[in-house]
Amino acid sequence: MTETYEVIVVGGGAAGLSAALVLGRARRRTLVIDAGEPRNAPAAHMQGFLTRDGMPPGEFLAIGREEIKGYGVELVRDRVVEVAEGFAVTLASGRTLRGRRLVLATGLKDELPDVPGVAERFGKDVLHCPYCHGWEVRDQAFGVLATTPLSVHQALMVSQWSKDVTLFLHKVAESELSDDDLRRLAAAGVAVVPGEVAGLVVTDDRLTAVRLAAGPTFAREVVFTAPRAVPQNGLLEQLGAELQETPFGSYPVVDGNGRTTVPGVYAVGNAAGFAEQVINAASAGYRAAATINGELLMSDLDTAVEA
Repeated sequence: MTETYEVIVVGGGAAGLSAALVLGRARRRTLVIDAGEPRNAPAAHMQGFLTRDGMPPGEFLAIGREEIKGYGVELVRDRVVEVAEGFAVTLASGRTLRGRRLVLATGLKDELPDVPGVAERFGKDVLHCPYCHGWEVRDQAFGVLATTPLSVHQALMVSQWSKDVTLFLHKVAESELSDDDLRRLAAAGVAVVPGEVAGLVVTDDRLTAVRLAAGPTFAREVVFTAPRAVPQNGLLEQLGAELQETPFGSYPVVDGNGRTTVPGVYAVGNAAGFAEQVINAASAGYRAAATINGELLMSDLDTAVEA
């Protein structure tokens, strides 16, 4: 038997829970399907969310789940394996569902550089976003582990939080840096070290140095690096949504309210773009939910008029 909901939300992070909260308050029968794999799980705290600055991500999500429950929204811990025409959703558990509207808040996954120590320290003293963590590690000795020539931008950005910054080119050749890159790095006081990084040195559960394959080590307390973002857009592909290539992966074409090119399907949060922070994702979920509620209301009224 196929269960029917007005809205099915896939993904229980900030974007999905925010959408569910608004829909629940609008008295829409809503289901959230959450696989329980939030992108920010490695981080001890989240920053930059007004009134929630410094809150652990797990606590934030737990409060959100309690809030949506108060408005009758259902939440199941499961994974969507297939979406068919008419928004027929099949879960890994075998349960089948159908919704009038579909919100995809499936986020993305971070693929870290294959350097020993990076994955183990990620979210502690290996970081990626200065807006998320820069204040907490301000004035420490920063390293930036380059993943592409775009890592120059990351090194320049983090120099706002520390005047002791070293850019480790790793597998990026010096010739890939432009003259403007070199001038800006020099102006910011960023040291540039060529050569492949062999690993991180950790002492007493603290990052203490970056070790090059050639042997030298450089004392560092924090390392910033840019993971490769992998959008989780398999369901969008199944539905035939139009995707666009960006420097950070392939993301759906959406309007300002999260509408994809498939009528009735919305993409919000990191499912729609690389740079969405928690506060942006929550806002996107709110906008999509309000738009969906209006669509459903007008559709039902038009049906009643025709009847």
